[in-house]
Amino acid sequence: MYNSQCLVILDADGTTINAFDAIQKAFKQHHLNIGDLERFQKRRHLFKYLGGLKEFPKNLIHLSKKKRYRLIDTLTMIYREEACLYPGIPELMQRLIAEPSICVGVVTRNITNNAEETLRQLFKRHQVNAKGLDFLLHVPLKEQKLEHFRQLREQFKINPARAYACGDEKTDFIAAVGSFMSPFMVSYGFEDYERLTQKLNVPGEIISRTPQELCGRLLHALGKDKMLY
Repeated sequence: MYNSQCLVILDADGTTINAFDAIQKAFKQHHLNIGDLERFQKRRHLFKYLGGLKEFPKNLIHLSKKKRYRLIDTLTMIYREEACLYPGIPELMQRLIAEPSICVGVVTRNITNNAEETLRQLFKRHQVNAKGLDFLLHVPLKEQKLEHFRQLREQFKINPARAYACGDEKTDFIAAVGSFMSPFMVSYGFEDYERLTQKLNVPGEIISRTPQELCGRLLHALGKDKMLY
């Protein structure tokens, strides 16, 4: 039998966390260039980080195995000490955590060292109490989020009709729909609006173009509009 709570799954990089700025800063420290956000959003998979035609040749020269490990170390430090949540997200997370009728947590594929601890430190800097989250789950890159979404919904005995998942990439959309949750997509992270709608067939009606829009849409769906004020 279902309990009376709603479930909210938040993605980390590109949805709640301004990952691009953190990644760009880490790459620059190692004399690498990933280009601007607009071009970054249009590249796929590994080429997001190796760069496009302009950046790829130089980046490839610098990315030895040893330097990749150093890059991850640098990225971890930047996430823990400097990376930012998007505007409005800390307040949203605090309000969701404080609401007993909402089961809320983060599912991430973040690639820093000990990603859960990295995110805890980042959240703490923004006065978000990670201990108040109902879950903080790191999914390895080789695994899909879909099964983890289903397991969380079953673990907390949540009615699928009252389950929501927020993300910025195709995999987030597939995981939400495949686990019978309502998807909330954003176009300010790793995928832009045009790619989401025209190439990935994500309905424009569920895409938020700004973090503030995401906060408003999610709270409205939860019946918590007054939490905005």
